[in-house]
Amino acid sequence: MNQKNPRRNRQTFGGFFLLILVGVFLLFVFRFSYIVISGQVNNENLSQKASALYQNSTVLRAKRGTIYDASGTAIAEDSTTYSLYAILDKNHVGTNGKKLYVTDKAKTARVLSHYLPLSRQNILKRLNPKNPNTFQVEFGAAGKGLSLSIKQAIDKANLKGIYFNETPARLYPNGIFASHQVGLAQLQNHDEKTSAEAQNLTGIMGLEKTFNSSLRGVNGSKKIKKDSYGYQLPNTKAKEKAAKNGNNLYLTLDTRLQTYLETLMSNAQTKYQPKQLNAVLMNPKTGQILAASQRPTFNPQTGSGLGNFWRDTLVADAYEPGSVMKVFTLAAAIDAGKYQPNTTYASGQIRVGGTTIHDWNKTGWGTIPFSEAFARSSNVGFVHIQQLMGQAKWLHYIKKFKFMQKTNSMLPGEVSGSLQYQHASDQAITAFGQGINVNTMQMMQGFSAIANNGKEMKPQIVAKMTDPNTGKTTNYQPRSVGKPISQDTAEQVRQAMEDVVYKKYGTGRVYAIPGYKIAAKTGTAEISHANGGGYLAGRNNYIFSVVGMAPADDPKYVLYITMKQPQNMTKEASVILSEIFNPLMKRALDYEQSNATTTTQAQMPNVTGKTVSDATAALKQKQLTPIQIGTGNTVVQQMPVKNEVVLDHQRVLLLTNGGMTMPDVTGWSKSDILKLAELTGKNITTKGTGYATKQSLPAKSLLNSAKSITVTLSKPK
Repeated sequence: MNQKNPRRNRQTFGGFFLLILVGVFLLFVFRFSYIVISGQVNNENLSQKASALYQNSTVLRAKRGTIYDASGTAIAEDSTTYSLYAILDKNHVGTNGKKLYVTDKAKTARVLSHYLPLSRQNILKRLNPKNPNTFQVEFGAAGKGLSLSIKQAIDKANLKGIYFNETPARLYPNGIFASHQVGLAQLQNHDEKTSAEAQNLTGIMGLEKTFNSSLRGVNGSKKIKKDSYGYQLPNTKAKEKAAKNGNNLYLTLDTRLQTYLETLMSNAQTKYQPKQLNAVLMNPKTGQILAASQRPTFNPQTGSGLGNFWRDTLVADAYEPGSVMKVFTLAAAIDAGKYQPNTTYASGQIRVGGTTIHDWNKTGWGTIPFSEAFARSSNVGFVHIQQLMGQAKWLHYIKKFKFMQKTNSMLPGEVSGSLQYQHASDQAITAFGQGINVNTMQMMQGFSAIANNGKEMKPQIVAKMTDPNTGKTTNYQPRSVGKPISQDTAEQVRQAMEDVVYKKYGTGRVYAIPGYKIAAKTGTAEISHANGGGYLAGRNNYIFSVVGMAPADDPKYVLYITMKQPQNMTKEASVILSEIFNPLMKRALDYEQSNATTTTQAQMPNVTGKTVSDATAALKQKQLTPIQIGTGNTVVQQMPVKNEVVLDHQRVLLLTNGGMTMPDVTGWSKSDILKLAELTGKNITTKGTGYATKQSLPAKSLLNSAKSITVTLSKPK
């Protein structure tokens, strides 16, 4: 039938086709109307897209606030580092045909070898990759973290195809310097929409974390209208919102004492290898922390050691303090009127609640007066003293000294501690520092009451904060948190602490310092099994400690040191701790009297970019020992870094351009070996203890010639 009516078929097809055209037209009208009304296509704003073509917005990055020590010297400040890369693609040209890729590889390699710790041959190899279609190449760790001076020197050479990425960074010029307390600020992961210039540093540890919102500041912006070439349109004004820089923080740390403490701590860590080592020096009149350190630690400038230990053990670790707790037990008994110094007791052991408690000298000293119990550190004597007080009265004083409460010293991650006090045996062992868990800052707070005639001071590490935008200063004043004991009680306790040092039966005679009167108390605390089943056995499985106050009659300083499980315990624990306690306390006391000290300190000069001969001369003039690492004649990196505090005859590692070479490390300490590994990025391990006597890679050999290097350490004979 269709064949009989071709005209009708044409009419039907034409009508159907017309309907399709009308439908498409209506769909177009509807779509166009929707775009006009909504201003969006595929969920993208057309107005914003059009505006972006003619408007340029630049982030004005806020400067993160600087952290200063007590004297106003910067210990953490904003910086910028640069990463180097090379464009190799020959299609990468400008609009005017200008070549934007590397054109002279030989010259590029020669120039870069003067500023990077890479040989010319190594750089040439990177500039000639196996894949001919490689768009760009980087230079690994050697091309990252470059300083502004190195970037400017490379820029002056006008090398085609060489570019830099700019990265905000944090400069810690002192290296290891109260690292866990000062903290760390780093770039955090950002989504792909966040531009590089909009990224800000974030505090992830220590005071950098506590005060992050105050330190980081607020970014600003600058907006201009531009033409198709990116230039600002005539007769238009830029809209600018100024950045608000972060606040500056001033700490109570004394750089001279802090740096000396770090040196002493590193020496002890190298020689005796404790699992943990803590030390805090405080002014008990104000509660201000003058120096604080821990081991393990890390170098915030290089990142070395950061992955091993993140906790600030001064506040984040709770531990049983051992016999230094007897300072508070004695103070409580005297203050409560329950101390009977002339009454005698049988030392050696005592039975409490079905548990036998021994003195550290298990046979005891026979029948002795309570007046000798403190200096001899008699556990049995202090059980008797606690029983004379009664469990309620002793608990009352534990709370008055603020144990089981956070000190809120502004260091993040603080724990409250705990107390096991249900049974008579639990109550008894708290008298000598077992069954009670504290943190180091709680102990420092309690010690301040003994040193400060009964007035207990909150530990303070931040002195003030200033706002550079308004000039406003926020001062953090010393704060008393109570008066748990009387002045007379505090004086009696300090007298007992003098007996520890100066009586022939005292346990702390090694802590005597000629010319000064020292009050001290020693401690040896057992360490609980991880599963809670009793205590660890073994000569070194203890937390050894000492607290000292000086001058004893009116203390200006309190120094508290704890050492956990020294793995190379070649000396008595008290002798090991005295190697930190005595020199640091003496230096603090000498400093108080404005006397010269035997070891001078100076700031590390900036020798990066200088010739080796000029750098060597400058370092020797500062009484420092330069060590060249590399075949070149220009210093490209140094350790310690600029402005770090250094001591006389300290080794300074100078990384030069050209191939890296192995120095003669004979006589180096383990810490020096670790610095060499940090600076070169090579796998260098140590074997044994003491000082370097043998190295698997001979001196002056290229470091790239060995995958790993072993240095053998031996103790001096």
